[in-house]
Amino acid sequence: MTLRLPRAGGALTAYRPRTEPVWHPPSGRPPASRAVFAAAHVVADPYADSGPEGPAVVDWDATLAFRRHLWAHGLGVAEAMDTAQRGMGLDWATAAELITRSAAEAKAAGGRIVCGAGTDQLTGPASLAAVRTAYEEQLALVEGAGVPAVLLASRALAAVARGPEDYLEVYGSLLRQAAEPVVLHWLGAMFDPGLRGYWGADRPEEAAETLLALCRAHPDKVDGVKVSLLDAGREVELRRRLPAGVRCYTGDDFHYPELIAGDADGFSDALLGVFDPLAAPAAAALRRLDGGDARGFRALLDPTVALSRQLFRAPTRYYKTGVVFLAWLAGHQDHFTLLGGLQSARSLPHLARVYELADGLGLFPDPTLTTARMRHFLAVHGVAP
Repeated sequence: MTLRLPRAGGALTAYRPRTEPVWHPPSGRPPASRAVFAAAHVVADPYADSGPEGPAVVDWDATLAFRRHLWAHGLGVAEAMDTAQRGMGLDWATAAELITRSAAEAKAAGGRIVCGAGTDQLTGPASLAAVRTAYEEQLALVEGAGVPAVLLASRALAAVARGPEDYLEVYGSLLRQAAEPVVLHWLGAMFDPGLRGYWGADRPEEAAETLLALCRAHPDKVDGVKVSLLDAGREVELRRRLPAGVRCYTGDDFHYPELIAGDADGFSDALLGVFDPLAAPAAAALRRLDGGDARGFRALLDPTVALSRQLFRAPTRYYKTGVVFLAWLAGHQDHFTLLGGLQSARSLPHLARVYELADGLGLFPDPTLTTARMRHFLAVHGVAP
């Protein structure tokens, strides 16, 4: 069956989908060589009538089923992160329920999980004390669910902080209270413009000094730092300077194969949104790395980078649209709907290219289902497939 896929400028290009998937069933074995988490999306309820400004309505059965899919491949789940539309459709009340439900599901399934704690219950200008209190509330909920926390980068803190000292004060207080080591989250402005100047500096090299100072002051309370700057050189430099025992979790969706593979001086672990749609090839690649086959790891994972770069192309914060689009095409959910109507955030040519690249990687376990859904999607947009 041949589809006619749109290209930029309105032209149509013929494309013949694959007929066979290339990935084997999951092993369920977590990787031994690296700590790896997939930041997971949430499945919206397509029948909700709350609108873009209303409370989030989640399809809990489908959302938790997708987490079981990730655990089945041996990946950990990073819950309630930006991939789950934190600050872009997922309100704090629903995020709290998501954390509680997913933590319980992880215990039942024997899956590894970390959960994001931030300040998104604050809806307007806030003082430094209010930011700290908001963090404390969310950290208490995550720890009360019995799982480790990721201290999410905070728009509210970025807005009120006067310099590095305010970040050191707020995070220092949280780390002293944390019951177990946490992951510190550095999300670049390309992912969220509200985080510009995070750690008290516009220049990344200066911001890194604040983050390093925090890790050095509390090495027993920092499991690792999650770095999402889309700058491999910057990440490697930071990674080499972290205190012993503090992990660097790459969040670089452009350079993850080389960063995870590492070099003679070390490697990055991973906490990646792109591993949501790439669970099967990522797990297969990591099994090769576990066996000492770094070349085989790169051979499997390098070809996925073109798809990741398409998903995360500017404006990067809308990558969630492509992630959910792939989940629908792969049969993990019955509809292409995001919280807040974010399914409209990417163009038809963009999503057509996402489909083409993903299909070329053999990501779709049921090609007949995928082709039928893609035909329907094109028809809705007035394109005769």
